[in-house]
Amino acid sequence: MFDTATYEEKMNLALMHYEEELKKVRTGRAHPGMLESIMPEVYGQKMPLNQVANVTAPEPQMLLVTPFDPGSLQAIVAAIRADQSLGFNPSDDGRVIRVPVPALTEERRKLLVKQTGEKVEDVRIALRNIRQDALKDAKRKKDAKELSEDDVKRVEKEIDGFMSKFQEKIEAAFKAKEKDILTI
Repeated sequence: MFDTATYEEKMNLALMHYEEELKKVRTGRAHPGMLESIMPEVYGQKMPLNQVANVTAPEPQMLLVTPFDPGSLQAIVAAIRADQSLGFNPSDDGRVIRVPVPALTEERRKLLVKQTGEKVEDVRIALRNIRQDALKDAKRKKDAKELSEDDVKRVEKEIDGFMSKFQEKIEAAFKAKEKDILTI
């Protein structure tokens, strides 16, 4: 018998990864996840920001970064400034770092929707690869006489059902994110 549950789980993991990627896309409101990609050099090595500081969003247009060690303040400020894709200009008062989140322009919003669309294509490619792996595996088992022709057809239908279910979830997540980005 052919087990499609492992392939469904792989598709689920691909969808979860996609949803995590969507969280990183700016929508005009400040949220701590915006600084997840920041890796300041502290104690002689690069570390994720959440391991060296606490990030909060006290206001819709402001992030507040509170370093655990005040000595790492300058390294964190430099790392935030160095990430040009974010376009943030942090300021510090010696204890905390304030990161103003500028409002998005219409042009920038459209660019973000385009980038989000690229992420959609990436997850679709991942799903297609998982589908191909499942079908190759079923065909290999059929050639080894472990599965009948009818079993292979059943597996194909089941995998295609998973594909359409996950495609709908991806499309719904993209539409929601697109609406979020374009809402002023």
